[in-house]
Amino acid sequence: MAIRVRFAPSPTGQLHVGNVRTALFNWLLARGQGGAAILRIEDTDAERSTQASEQAIIGDLAWLGLDFDEGPLNGGAYGPYRQSQRLDRYTDAARTLQARGHVYPCFCTTAMLAAEREAALAAGQPPKYSGRCRTLNADEAARRVAAGETAALRFSVPGGRDVTFEDLVRGKVTFNTDTIGDFVIVRSGGVPAYNFAVVVDDAAMAITHVVRGEDHISNTPRQLLMYEALGSPPPLFAHLSMVLGPDHATLSKRHGATSVAEFRERGYLAEALVNYLALLGWSPGDNQEIVPLADMATRFRLEDVGHSAAVFDTDKLAWMNRHYMKEAPAERIAREAWRYMVRTGHATSTTRRPGPDALAYLVAVLPMAVASVDRLEEIPERLAFLFAWQPETAAALVREEAGGPDAVRAFADAVANLGPLDRDAFRAAAGVVRDRTGLKGKALFHPIRVALTAAASGPELDLAVPAIDRGALLPPGSGLREVVSCRERSARVAACFSI
Repeated sequence: MAIRVRFAPSPTGQLHVGNVRTALFNWLLARGQGGAAILRIEDTDAERSTQASEQAIIGDLAWLGLDFDEGPLNGGAYGPYRQSQRLDRYTDAARTLQARGHVYPCFCTTAMLAAEREAALAAGQPPKYSGRCRTLNADEAARRVAAGETAALRFSVPGGRDVTFEDLVRGKVTFNTDTIGDFVIVRSGGVPAYNFAVVVDDAAMAITHVVRGEDHISNTPRQLLMYEALGSPPPLFAHLSMVLGPDHATLSKRHGATSVAEFRERGYLAEALVNYLALLGWSPGDNQEIVPLADMATRFRLEDVGHSAAVFDTDKLAWMNRHYMKEAPAERIAREAWRYMVRTGHATSTTRRPGPDALAYLVAVLPMAVASVDRLEEIPERLAFLFAWQPETAAALVREEAGGPDAVRAFADAVANLGPLDRDAFRAAAGVVRDRTGLKGKALFHPIRVALTAAASGPELDLAVPAIDRGALLPPGSGLREVVSCRERSARVAACFSI
């Protein structure tokens, strides 16, 4: 039988990286074994579920490169793929279980259940439902329902049984039913509970492997009991370790970015995030860390997934992102960095993509930035010397240099009648300054640097100077902020010292 796996997010917020790793492992298992990956939207929580969240989740998965064989957008033989469109199926399954004597109506109020829970905790016992409605006479229960009393449906858990399953990550796991208690499968308002709906859907969609987080382990015995009651063969289960923050607490907002949208917004590349998440609990072997998605699929095996908690290391992700940024085509990085150029004001056009002149220029200057940044959003800061140069700032920095004003005045004279500077022309002009002032090394080049870039550090001048003058040649309307030429920069800073 071909492998069929599913990823079933709830559209109640952004897609958390822990859930993305679950989606990724499901996808890798399906792709590597020639199986099918199904996307199912669990939207029975009508108050919290939104279409915007669903669209964002689907968009994030597509951005990561995780495509699905069946789902709400592309359909499939086992649809519909939104739980809100499958309510009749849950009703039919609940009737089947009730007819077989596996469920019963429960009239207990929220206050009654809370009192039971508090009493159990006070007695040092794990809280579970007492079963008070389990012994209600069937006729009496029917009369109360007919009279308009609301009732939930509870599953009647058999007592004194061990429920055992072979977890594909953790090995044999056993729960005793005496610790479980009768649980709700349909709430009093008619909404199916998670444990019930997921069993009905997984059985109907012929899911063969359920790969999910370890926080679902305690749900598994309940679900196995329902598979048994419905007469459906259960899937195989694999429970993945949790993703923790550096302090070994569950990864949360206090650790920084936790959603795909946040990492995407900060300028991480999709392939870097996917590659990093894959290594949280799985190893491709040979101490290899850079693994393209297609290679992961051919090498991924559940038996290679560890069961120890994985710690999210932002520094490691940054290292991986740097690698992928350096390997990516410069044109792609330029296009993806454009929105950050717009945001910082380095771009004057707010179009989604740069025009041809702006694109060509960014492609030429990006190597100066990409080599020293972790994320796309940091690129504008590294290129600020091109677009946000201020003569007052530059002059103030030059004044701090011994012999700085003399060096800048001499440089301004040396380039006054020159055209755009390339590396050789810049070196020749610097030689003129050296001969005129007697300055050498840092004493010579640092004042020139701060005059031309208004910054004490940055790219090598052999790269920065040609980049400045190439930018000064950009035509009006290129979409980028005007770049002031080296000749004009040095003249304006030198003028500050003659006043």
